[in-house]
Amino acid sequence: MTAHTLLISVHISVFSSRFSIPDLKTNYKIAETRRYSSLKLKSPSGHRCKKLKKSVGQFFPTLGIMALSSSPTDEAAYRTVAGNIEEESVGSKTMWAKLGQRFNSAGIMSSLRVIFREQHLALPHLNVPDIRWVNWKELKEQGFQGIVFDKDNTLTAPYAPSLWPAIADSLEDCKSIFQGRIALLSNSAGLYQYDPDGSEAKALEELIGIPVIRHGSKKPSGTAKDIEKYFGYDPSLLVMVGDRHFTDIVYGNRNGFLTILTEPLTLAGEPFIVRQVRKLEGFLVQCWCRKGLKPASHHLLLSKDEYIKSPD
Repeated sequence: MTAHTLLISVHISVFSSRFSIPDLKTNYKIAETRRYSSLKLKSPSGHRCKKLKKSVGQFFPTLGIMALSSSPTDEAAYRTVAGNIEEESVGSKTMWAKLGQRFNSAGIMSSLRVIFREQHLALPHLNVPDIRWVNWKELKEQGFQGIVFDKDNTLTAPYAPSLWPAIADSLEDCKSIFQGRIALLSNSAGLYQYDPDGSEAKALEELIGIPVIRHGSKKPSGTAKDIEKYFGYDPSLLVMVGDRHFTDIVYGNRNGFLTILTEPLTLAGEPFIVRQVRKLEGFLVQCWCRKGLKPASHHLLLSKDEYIKSPD
């Protein structure tokens, strides 16, 4: 069978990022020009994954955006959802900062590694509709010492500054059981590159009542050193909770956390491209699960049923 080529072209301009995916292969080679980079991947076996190709064409013409940061891609949409955030805080970011938040080059490479070599990292240890289904008491009794949350669509509506009302009680239970040892890891607030003075992190802490960890790399890239320093525990004793396979779950599994995937709280206010990325992530994970792929092992994980409960 003739081998086919997956050409991922990443076009970066001042106003937009374009990507195209004509086909599929494995073993890559990078060629860069002034305006774009291209990744060519060859498959030793020349095997075609027709279903994957069809899904990519239908749902996700931009593989690179799979690791988009959890930051606003459109100021108007941001102000609609989080209307009580001052316009100056949105407008204060430079154009390059906004572009950087939209384009996560390290995340692109991470996504490629996951798709072709490390599929198991995208599989969570636990799946729940939202955090109300998590048995915090059982997790603590099993030996876990702290919880790290993603923000958008895990604790808040996309880009909103306040907690999703329905999960407030569960979050308070979590705080009580873990004696305040919970924190938020965001790809915008607290990131040194886009929040150098920590003002966004501080504002978010005051609004939702959860400490925001300062860190240097976007999920799924980077180590867990900043988190380990904050909690004082090895990541294997911590839990990562988020709504995205290729960011929150990959980051958590790669660094040894127990990982919990929640369903998005709402799609209202979420950018169109993020919704398409979410569809493709779910499609890929379903394919891998049907083939018998299992999540990364965790030494404190016994029975999944013990950590999941029905909401009160």
